[in-house]
Amino acid sequence: MSVLVLNNRVKFSKKNDEVQWLPVSDLMAGLMVIFLFVAISYMRMVVVERDSIKNIVVAWETTRKRVYQELYNEFRYDLDKWNAQIIESDLSVRFNEPEVLFEQGKTDLQQRFKEILDDFFPRYIKCINLFIEEETQGSTIEEIRIEGHTSSEWNNNVDSAEAYFNNMWLSQGRTRSVLQYCYSLKGCQNYGWLKRKIAAVGYSSSHLVFDEITLQEDKEKSRRVIFRVKTTVEKQLMKVIE
Repeated sequence: MSVLVLNNRVKFSKKNDEVQWLPVSDLMAGLMVIFLFVAISYMRMVVVERDSIKNIVVAWETTRKRVYQELYNEFRYDLDKWNAQIIESDLSVRFNEPEVLFEQGKTDLQQRFKEILDDFFPRYIKCINLFIEEETQGSTIEEIRIEGHTSSEWNNNVDSAEAYFNNMWLSQGRTRSVLQYCYSLKGCQNYGWLKRKIAAVGYSSSHLVFDEITLQEDKEKSRRVIFRVKTTVEKQLMKVIE
């Protein structure tokens, strides 16, 4: 087929020499209909994706508030004596007193920290278990992460790179010790999801805490242990985007 445009008409010639003339206005109208169809289909797809994302975010926001409230109600009278805090934005329970947690440069738990974990951890997973049992389609709670954080210092005889990797070894060893001790507590093995959903991660000095006034590293606050609830909202959003 050959095409020729002449005097606002489009000439179509087939192989059998049959000639057909079509006004340009009619051709443009046809193209406009096709364009509108594509645009409407695209808009519908965008609306569906928007609603899917909105549903995921609303569900996560509801779950986040419920998890926070459950943890707060359970531990609000213990936080001061543990020097701990519950952060609603990332559903983390932070233990902020380094001299109670570990001896300097060591991975073994201090006796006081063991006593805190004896009280804290069984109650903590009991709270989380309420939401695990509710899960019907997919998993809302992906992981319970035990995080170990250190300051940036090691000693004056090593450079910053060596200090970072020494602190990485230290933070990983500490979280492993915490996880091992928590798992050994009476009754904790009864939760079948515990091995599947709990992880120990050492971050070294990757997430330092800085003083709000001086903007300098707060070395004491940087040394901390965090129990964090990680959800599947990121995976669900990626599925929608894909």
